[in-house]
Amino acid sequence: VHGGSHVIFMCGIVAYLGAGDAVPIIVQGLQRLEYRGYDSAGIAVVKDSQQMVRKKVGKVEQLCKLLQNNPLQGNLGMGHTRWATHGEPSDVNSHPHLSSDGKLAVVHNGIIENEHALRMQLLSKGYKFDSQTDTEVLAKLVEDVMKTTNKSFVDAIPLALDAVTGAYGVVFTHSDHPDVLVGAKLGSPLLMAIGDNGDFFMGSDATAFAGHTNKVVYLKDGEWVHAHRDGSYAIATIKGIHVTPEIIELEMNLDSIEKGGYPYFMLKEIMEQPTSTANSLRGRVRPDGGSIRLGGLETEWKGQPIYTWIANAPRIVIVACGTSFNAGLVGRSMIEELAKIPVEVEYASEFRYRKSVLEKGCVLIAVSQSGETADTLAAVKVAKERGILCVGVVNSVGSSIARETDGGVYLHAGPEIGVASTKAFTAQITAFAMIAIRLMQAQGVPNDVTDPFVRCLAAIPATMETVLNSVNKQIEQLAIPFRYAQNFLYLGQGVGYAVAVEGALKLKEISYIHAEGFHASEMKHSVIALVEMGLPAVFVAMRDSTYEGLVTNIKEYVARGGVAIALTDENNNELDDVCEFVVRLPSLPVELLQPIISVLPLQLFSYHVAVLRGCNVDKPRNLAKSVTVE
Repeated sequence: VHGGSHVIFMCGIVAYLGAGDAVPIIVQGLQRLEYRGYDSAGIAVVKDSQQMVRKKVGKVEQLCKLLQNNPLQGNLGMGHTRWATHGEPSDVNSHPHLSSDGKLAVVHNGIIENEHALRMQLLSKGYKFDSQTDTEVLAKLVEDVMKTTNKSFVDAIPLALDAVTGAYGVVFTHSDHPDVLVGAKLGSPLLMAIGDNGDFFMGSDATAFAGHTNKVVYLKDGEWVHAHRDGSYAIATIKGIHVTPEIIELEMNLDSIEKGGYPYFMLKEIMEQPTSTANSLRGRVRPDGGSIRLGGLETEWKGQPIYTWIANAPRIVIVACGTSFNAGLVGRSMIEELAKIPVEVEYASEFRYRKSVLEKGCVLIAVSQSGETADTLAAVKVAKERGILCVGVVNSVGSSIARETDGGVYLHAGPEIGVASTKAFTAQITAFAMIAIRLMQAQGVPNDVTDPFVRCLAAIPATMETVLNSVNKQIEQLAIPFRYAQNFLYLGQGVGYAVAVEGALKLKEISYIHAEGFHASEMKHSVIALVEMGLPAVFVAMRDSTYEGLVTNIKEYVARGGVAIALTDENNNELDDVCEFVVRLPSLPVELLQPIISVLPLQLFSYHVAVLRGCNVDKPRNLAKSVTVE
């Protein structure tokens, strides 16, 4: 297989083989994958030696209505939510797609780069196409291989995929083989889950199977799997090399991906951050101080523990996208100030194409909630090709970045379903804090120096609980007048800058209000030109080393007609007469950890504004949760 692309798309795959009814299992899985971003949905079930297909443009809800009027039943099937890449969103372009004889069905995430050449080749042989998709080409390609080589359905799959250039997570079924489910992966996530009763599930995300099983096998690039109703399965490379599977037991349960009484996943995930942060710290940090334990950095690389290499690195490069990039900004401050190691933060999409200088001993830290972000994964591969130690900071166990990196730190924040990241951001900052303190300890800094940081970190979940309970109602009221805003500015300094840009990102992601975050110190150089009567701005103005300059910025902003909202300390009344609104927060004894607290009201503000504007908070338009289109 020629895998020149690292493209991964916003689609979702669910497939099932077992004794149960496939339809409700697949539909439920598709509903759990709706956060990924899509424009159509479909399902195919094998029944009485026939492929029975239902698909519909729109949301899974439309597919469910179609199934109510035209029900399906069977114990082998597949489902898909599609994000259009080849051909417009339509019923005919929706997945699954069938072979010419209607016997083979396929669902596919990714892009087939040589789709046009394959299509022309198949057209010359007399094949006809109903859709504009590259996925239908896969169905006809496998069909053609079966005809021309006289291979069985299962044996034809690797031969067909060997002719494909591009990226895919793909699942096949065949009506003449109702006891077999086949999947393959190259550049787009695909996993197989194993049920207690010999049932098999395949999909792009383990959340689809929660409640059914927690035993999963993550396919690696260039691997394929065939599972059988008798409970057997086999994994091999496309080139025919047998692979011994690694079964991973995920810490995921049904409750963790349900809303738990909240109207939206986003609000649930905001409010559960005390718990998710505590889970990130559990087993690693003791309330009374002492050594930080990060098992993923104890792993040896070239004969030494990874933490030793990092502690002695001449430079660290953090690569990430979106919210993870903003967390990386805080991580840079933590590592530089505490461990005294130079750190750069780069957008992974830029790093992978730029001819970056990676000197000997340099370390790359890749940050991604899903562990599947295409640009970040590609950046890791670039660094590894140059012999650089790569460390992952990810949430999803067994994800591509977790497997590709040499070691790292899991967030243990639990599934994050809402597209706009919240608890992953605070967990990522928490992870960076633990890394920075662990590096200090590796450098020989005594515990009496590191203990104040450790104790402050251990106490953060309780502080988060207090803040969320105390400010939510105030923020809900604050959102009312600002729901009509067309533009919003966010300004901060130091680690407060990362909070500002993250606050702006959250607001524009889910409310569609144009919002931008800026360094407050740059206000005189550009931002002040934007200020006009009534333009709202949030100032992250905690009483830290940057506070005095921020007060001056606020006064200059208000003097030009802007409306200022300030985040500041609980006992600070200095800004009451200057700002239109003041939100007071506990001030932590360690300034570097303050973003974990300061970001909470901004997450709530974005949420309440979006709800008042009638936006779909969990599934904002044009965005996907865990995957990036190149």
